[in-house]
Amino acid sequence: MKHTIRYSLLLLTAVTLITSESCQSPGVSKTAEMKDSTVFLSPPLITSMYTADPSAHLFEGRIYLYPSHDTATGTPENDNGDHFNMMDFHVFSMDSVGGKVTDHGVALHIRDIPWAGRQLWAPDAAFANGTYYLYFPVKDKQDIFRIGVAAAQKPGGPFVPEKTPIAGSYSIDPCVFKDDDGSYYLYFGGIWGGQLQRWNNNVYDSAARLRQGSEPAILPRMAKLDKDMKHFSETVREIKILDSAGNLFKEKDNDKRFFEAAWVHKYKGKYYFSYSTGDTHNIAYAVGDNPYGPFTYKGVVLNPVKGWTNHHSIIDVNGKWYLFYHDTQLSGKTHLRNVKVAPLVYHEDGTIQTISAYHGK
Repeated sequence: MKHTIRYSLLLLTAVTLITSESCQSPGVSKTAEMKDSTVFLSPPLITSMYTADPSAHLFEGRIYLYPSHDTATGTPENDNGDHFNMMDFHVFSMDSVGGKVTDHGVALHIRDIPWAGRQLWAPDAAFANGTYYLYFPVKDKQDIFRIGVAAAQKPGGPFVPEKTPIAGSYSIDPCVFKDDDGSYYLYFGGIWGGQLQRWNNNVYDSAARLRQGSEPAILPRMAKLDKDMKHFSETVREIKILDSAGNLFKEKDNDKRFFEAAWVHKYKGKYYFSYSTGDTHNIAYAVGDNPYGPFTYKGVVLNPVKGWTNHHSIIDVNGKWYLFYHDTQLSGKTHLRNVKVAPLVYHEDGTIQTISAYHGK
């Protein structure tokens, strides 16, 4: 029933790229970008540096992007992702999809987070109480991922972090969802290097292992945020992702089970929980009637991209829906990525038309 979207690159040729050689980070190849332009569905939005995990939001009439900032630190690659050794965040914005991209500079640096140890991974942002909040995962000084929050008066920052992480938080990939009643929820979690497998009943066990084969897959987590946006107002709970028969996925169902990169949006009264399947590289999605779930698996939003990781966000811009994502078109290296955008289309029944990251496939 679902068909792969085959968009023309002409849909996005108006995107203004920051391509001058003088402002490119070492290793960002303009030649590679030009060589591959006929292959990829969409061009990179930013070429002045490597960016990934784009969290997109509409603030003050502009599209703001809160991505990770990939850097080449020489850290050896491993399954725990130590080579994703990010140090800071830049915030970007544009007045429309296809508009000029503005870099608002360093919004938050790891050295300014009192409790941080290493690896400033994928963030998200929210606006409440007349304030902009940036949510971010970083390993503490005991090398355990926690989620912190920082505040700013402008969507581009700079952001001032709290002195401690959010109490009860853990793992990676925070996503903040605002419901129609004004409630805010934080979704998070990631297995393997994201350490979610070490948390059972919200208790940390450094020796806990990944699930195997026929064992139930590890579930993502969530909690409602307090009105101050800096604390949870309830105990962290698991989110159930079910197959069409109402069963939880097993670890062997790794083309459908949750791995990392949660994102929640609402469409025609339904809650859409989308996520990365990690080692099978899909962006999948499930639909529910409640922000707490359960969510029933419906299919794939985005097929595998170039590069190992897949991380996204979905927003409505003036009645048109868009998927922001990343790949490794510019570098060809898993830990040096570039963010992109593509149109998103719904079928009449509310299912999402699958997108291919490659033109003509």
